Amino acid sequence: MTTRVLKTAEDQHRESRTFAVVGLPTGAADRLGRADTSARRPFLRIPSFPGARTDRFAYLAATPSDGHGGDDLVALIRKLRVGGSYWAAQPELPSRYILARSHGALRHCLELSKGAPVVLWSEGSTSPTNSECETVFTGDCDPWHMLGGAVALVTEPTDEVRAVGAILGVPTYLGDEATGRVEQQAADAQSILAEFVAANVAYLSPFDGHAMSVRETLELCGFWRRMIDSNRGIACGIGFAFWKQDNVAPLLWNGSKPFAFQHKPSEKTTHGAVALWRSKTPPEAIATLESRGVPLVEVEDGFLRSKGLGADCVPPLSITVDGLGAHFDPAQASELEVLIETSTFDSELLARARQIRSLIVKAGLGKYERGGTTLLRPAGSRKHILVPGQVEDDRSVQTGGSGMANLELLRRVRERSPAAYIIFKPHPDVLAGHRRGAVAEQACLGYADQIVTEPSISSLIAMVDEVHANTSLTGFEALMREKSVTTYGVPFYAGWGLTHDLGAVPSRRSARPSIDELVAAALLLYPRYLDPVTGLPCPAEVAVARLAADGPDDPGLIVAMRRLQGRFMRSLRMLAR
Repeated sequence: MTTRVLKTAEDQHRESRTFAVVGLPTGAADRLGRADTSARRPFLRIPSFPGARTDRFAYLAATPSDGHGGDDLVALIRKLRVGGSYWAAQPELPSRYILARSHGALRHCLELSKGAPVVLWSEGSTSPTNSECETVFTGDCDPWHMLGGAVALVTEPTDEVRAVGAILGVPTYLGDEATGRVEQQAADAQSILAEFVAANVAYLSPFDGHAMSVRETLELCGFWRRMIDSNRGIACGIGFAFWKQDNVAPLLWNGSKPFAFQHKPSEKTTHGAVALWRSKTPPEAIATLESRGVPLVEVEDGFLRSKGLGADCVPPLSITVDGLGAHFDPAQASELEVLIETSTFDSELLARARQIRSLIVKAGLGKYERGGTTLLRPAGSRKHILVPGQVEDDRSVQTGGSGMANLELLRRVRERSPAAYIIFKPHPDVLAGHRRGAVAEQACLGYADQIVTEPSISSLIAMVDEVHANTSLTGFEALMREKSVTTYGVPFYAGWGLTHDLGAVPSRRSARPSIDELVAAALLLYPRYLDPVTGLPCPAEVAVARLAADGPDDPGLIVAMRRLQGRFMRSLRMLAR
């Protein structure tokens, strides 16, 4: 007999967690008196993401317009594979087996005579004495996985796994304690599902409290499932600063155990991929992983990152996770490049892309900041060009920008546009005193007409006619605002027919997406976002709303100390000139 105990401290804590609704609009909390408080967990629920403030939906008695009949609902649940603990562990199982859901169900399994081994998956922690059961699992498991190869399910009428079995078409047998016999239930997925998913309720979004139809709730659960499933092969993370880990962990969580952050590879780091923040990982650690043949997953900041700088230790609200390579390194195709090159974007996704682009532009959002001040053109009708500075030892500059220094970029821009009014904006990390890339004022003004530091990048983009960039994300932000963009390196947004490209763009970039298709790939499909209010992974729209919202700046001790350090280092550099 093989007994595998899957219950973790997280599992044991889950049942005692206090339900809280965070960030609801005024009055919404008062309506939660009708929310479910029964002992049985609802069939549709929120995964227990680390650090999240809730793991279940609140809902109201209502009759929302769903637009889907019972059969459509069953098909959608089957497609998304949500319901029950759909995020939980996926242990190794035989190719075909009878799944028993309780110790009492074991004796009924012998009556089925299907010639298959019996797997017991129970909530209890004791092992059965029945020699016919060789494999036992306890604790939360993914019911869709547990029934994937089952030839039969033996359980009780109140078990939510019945609904999953009916949807998957697994023959299900219910034990009758009165007669001691087992009978097969009717295979009517629609009616069985109705026992566990109420049709007369409106689920409340955990992000803003608005009422969601069953379909919308299922889609949100499917969003979480896809993220968790993509993380199941990641064993640990290396190179992640301590101040990032609380925000990153939910986005890399595999559903069954806390995400493990390590300083260096351990002797056991051979099973599964390793998520890598490469710029902060020692070269010898990378060499060790590569020598072992460990798959590496590149993690970087997302394109809408935070209110504040990563160099100031402000944790990211979005990251990118790429198993092919960093999105800014044109040496190989990244997952983002593949998305842009091969995806077919449907009308619903493109509508979302247009909407989120409009919200970003209206709010004046950039990667690190928000601002929309209207600026006057200092040179009137002359062509105005914005040149964004970059951190010169940044990986994106070293790989996609051939290590081009900021002063060399300015020289090339002036060479191409001798009559233009050129505005240079140093990179925020350089201005904060943390990174390399500062250009002496006199040398800079040999090519640029003006150096600006205070206006937000979105305000500057709105004022100028063109943006000329090496690999800076400012070029992408300018495309969203329908400005002319010239690239000198090979950023992810170059080579698709939307920019004037002077760098060595790979010939494999042959697609010609619209700007909204580029936005759909780069902001909706590729990054992962964390809602700072609920602590839950969220769609891009929620992150944009949080970043655009007014609120006090409470940086915390670590960020405040880091900013003070940056000012001190910047003063030392100025004195040394």
